[in-house]
Amino acid sequence: MEKTLRPLVLASTSRYRQALLSRLGLPFDVQPPGVDETALPGEAPAATACRLAEAKARAVASRYTNALVLGSDQVADAGGVAIGKPGDHAGAAAQLRTLAGRTIVFHTAVALVDAQSGRCAVRLIDVATRFRALSDAAIEHYLERERPYDCAGSIRSEGLGIALVEAIESDDPSALIGLPLITVVDVPRTKGVDVLDAEAAKG
Repeated sequence: MEKTLRPLVLASTSRYRQALLSRLGLPFDVQPPGVDETALPGEAPAATACRLAEAKARAVASRYTNALVLGSDQVADAGGVAIGKPGDHAGAAAQLRTLAGRTIVFHTAVALVDAQSGRCAVRLIDVATRFRALSDAAIEHYLERERPYDCAGSIRSEGLGIALVEAIESDDPSALIGLPLITVVDVPRTKGVDVLDAEAAKG
């Protein structure tokens, strides 16, 4: 009897997350979640990441009846203070001058919502990232080349941003880019989606 595969949907507008999920070779759709990503007053950075990952997945899951929907969010944490996306060159330069020589924790949450049952599983992956001491000239060179204005903490680690870092510590290093692939492989498996299954890869 042929197995019926459930649709996989990524609730994201991030090109980085789309590129990461594509590495697994599974067919998936992409839908914008349209969720307000503002942190709540007094909310810890890790809690923000988890709440928003679930909110994104649930917002998109409400449009489906049988899909498995992945949502993800990342918040950079500098000693309990959330560091967001800089938005422009001046903001990125200011961020990197602040982060230079410090260890920052990138909290990346991923949520899987089963649109059929409404159940949600949320996992949080932390990446402790130690930044190098950075000169103003080094910061300017990096920003001119990468323009990471849509990246939390101004770090585009899949590019030259990796040169900003002395060391990282995590169980799932791909989380630093924005989607923890080891976790993404594991969570849908509970719903019968296995990336190492040839039938799943066919879609």
